[in-house]
Amino acid sequence: MSDLPAAAKVVVIGGGIVGCSTAYHLARMGVEVVLLERKKLTSGTTFHAAGLVGQLRTSANVTQLLGYSVELYKRLESETGQATGWKMNGGLRLACNQERWTEVKRQATTAHSFGLDMQLLTPKEAQDLWPLMDVGDVVGAAFLPTDGQANPSDITLSLAKGARMAGAKIFEDTKVLSIDIRDGVIRGVIVEGGRIDCEKVVVCAGMWTRPFCAAHGVNVPLVPVEHQYIVTERIEGVTPTLPTLRDPDRLTYWKEEVGGLVMGGYEPNPKLWRDGSLPPGFHFTLLDNDFDHFTPMMEQALGRVPAMQTAGIKQMINGPESFTPDGMFILGEAPEQRNLFVGAGFNAFGIASGGGAGMCLAEWVAKGEAPFDLWPADIRRFGRPHFDSDWIRKRTYEAYGKHYSMAWPGEEHQSGRPCRKSPLYETLKADGAVFGEKLGWERPNWFADLAAGEEPRDVYTYGRPNWHAAVGREHRACREGVVIFDQTSFAKFALKGPDAERALSWICANDVARPVGSLTYTQMLNDRGGIEADLTVARRAPDEFYIVTGTGFATHDFDWIKRNIPAGANAQLFDITSANSVLSLMGPRSREVLQAVTRADVSNAAFPFGTARTIGIAGCPVLALRVTYVGELGYELHFPVEYATAVYAALREAGAPFGIRNAGYRAIESLRLEKGYRAWGSDIGPDHTPDEAGLGWAVKLKRDIPFKGREAVAAQRAQGVKKRMATFTADPGVILHGRETIYRDGRRVGWLSSGGFGFTLNRSIGMGYVRNPEGVTADYVLSGRYELEVATERVPAEVTLAPLYDAGMERIKA
Repeated sequence: MSDLPAAAKVVVIGGGIVGCSTAYHLARMGVEVVLLERKKLTSGTTFHAAGLVGQLRTSANVTQLLGYSVELYKRLESETGQATGWKMNGGLRLACNQERWTEVKRQATTAHSFGLDMQLLTPKEAQDLWPLMDVGDVVGAAFLPTDGQANPSDITLSLAKGARMAGAKIFEDTKVLSIDIRDGVIRGVIVEGGRIDCEKVVVCAGMWTRPFCAAHGVNVPLVPVEHQYIVTERIEGVTPTLPTLRDPDRLTYWKEEVGGLVMGGYEPNPKLWRDGSLPPGFHFTLLDNDFDHFTPMMEQALGRVPAMQTAGIKQMINGPESFTPDGMFILGEAPEQRNLFVGAGFNAFGIASGGGAGMCLAEWVAKGEAPFDLWPADIRRFGRPHFDSDWIRKRTYEAYGKHYSMAWPGEEHQSGRPCRKSPLYETLKADGAVFGEKLGWERPNWFADLAAGEEPRDVYTYGRPNWHAAVGREHRACREGVVIFDQTSFAKFALKGPDAERALSWICANDVARPVGSLTYTQMLNDRGGIEADLTVARRAPDEFYIVTGTGFATHDFDWIKRNIPAGANAQLFDITSANSVLSLMGPRSREVLQAVTRADVSNAAFPFGTARTIGIAGCPVLALRVTYVGELGYELHFPVEYATAVYAALREAGAPFGIRNAGYRAIESLRLEKGYRAWGSDIGPDHTPDEAGLGWAVKLKRDIPFKGREAVAAQRAQGVKKRMATFTADPGVILHGRETIYRDGRRVGWLSSGGFGFTLNRSIGMGYVRNPEGVTADYVLSGRYELEVATERVPAEVTLAPLYDAGMERIKA
């Protein structure tokens, strides 16, 4: 302990692959960093990892992160002189039925979108690469040549050596007891027998991360799950160049190891390890093998690789791995505590992620932001349900069981439901609502026609799903008449205080310094001009603003606003999501229905587009926002939850003569695609600027008002953009889900960020960025001939920069 430094800029806690990678990258950036490991490097989870390194994910940026791992591992051994066991033998993925083959073909298109060379193979071609397998039931396979495998302990020790070479200090057998936090500021870490002063802490402690961070008020939703695999003795025909193999229909994976095979998998009935508490002294420790639990997977494996029937078993390994409720790892600065960063919950692909995750964490720590948008892995994607260990365990159990199951479009989780409910939940359920879930909220996705015998449940497919016709009914009702959407799950904040206007004017790209009653659609930007939030702001008083954002962005957007309130500004932010219900009344007849339930004048003259008014409905004070996300005349009605049933009943009764009906979120998606409205998290995010997204009109550059990101937006406007959001349409028989590849004049220029169907147009619709390093203008976008790659086949597409559906604008603003 006497060798411990008195201080460091950053302390990394945890000596597994992610901690060592983070220290390696911080040190190479010139940051003074100390890594502390309670026992020995790799002794928690890393040492018993299987070591497969795959790259493809549904997110372009997570795929980029994994691709960085590959590039790092390729050079690391020569850089440090420490062996890594890295081999880029490629990776095979099998499909053994037609639905899985469709999934694999769509994965291949996603790979092409992201610049990966995924090749589709016949069963015979796959067998040529992996001769030991029986391909009698194989329909086809995909091969990614740049996938590989590594020795987890060796590659971690190589990263640790590289970190030391760059100046990092690493201490084993040094247990961190706590973080010294005073007045909300990190002062240092307390270790057994000493302390180290520091400004920032990065917790990469694997399954210890949740309890350690919880002791400091930070929530990290992860669960240790038992994960078993076997290592065989040498098998004739197993060569060092054998690719990794994944057989999701048999729930199994393989890799070569010293002439034998490693075989493991993801059973549908996982075993959560313990109750979340961890035994003292647990390191370089494996769990008791559970042969009964492993037997079903072994039987599946023997059918695929008959040679295993006579192979000797060298070792059976059972070790706990950290899994998360959505199957994605956790990165970023904790919203509860400034300068406390987390890298944990790697769902058994920590070796594949380690290099890239460490790079991203290091950039985040050193520069205050991630190198690119990492929303799928961002710790701020979690919310209130994720504080409850029982809820997390239920959802993680389901997520683990789905690791190799079909990834159906539109699939919903079933565990831990219902959790958060609108007061109208039972009423809507009785009307045929089929609910989805987001951040614990039950939200109606679509409504079955119970009188006609429609069954209110989702049936998943890669074709047109069973809800397609129902969504079409709701879509047309919104375009032609009037519908109600229950959007109670919206995240809702109040910003109050004498300096509320000054604070929000700095954070928002659009002008919110407008009169009381004004409603402003705005983005919030980072210093690169990227869109960190996309929301609506209503001014309720000189010192009060009401902010509405998407359900899933509650933690993220609250954190972004709070941390960017200027120092010294007297403005307080409150999360009031649970206080208010929201009913959105939308469609050309919506004004007539609204006028029938209130004495307030809701004519266009008295209540124009882009304003907010308090009106009375059924004895309830309702904050009505004249706004739309579906391209029709409409109103968002916000009011205290206790009035929900009364307000809803009044609207239904008044709307009966107009054929009013309930509608769900899948209709909202269809309607907004026709109108070209962007969705944060898919179409727009921190890597996209307003000008690139076609939202430059919502930026107050013409006003002499400073705001975060202004200089970046102004510079880009002077130089022009290199990518631009466009909308594409294709034949109605083409099914678009997003991530389909965009080709312009035969050259790959991007991929779809969103995909769906437009019922008014009877066309399939996708939105995505057209990219060109030399610049993208409107003429460039519109002058090309476009195709979309869908499940590896190219189909013709038409492009536009304008809304596909515009007939409603006269109604929206009149």
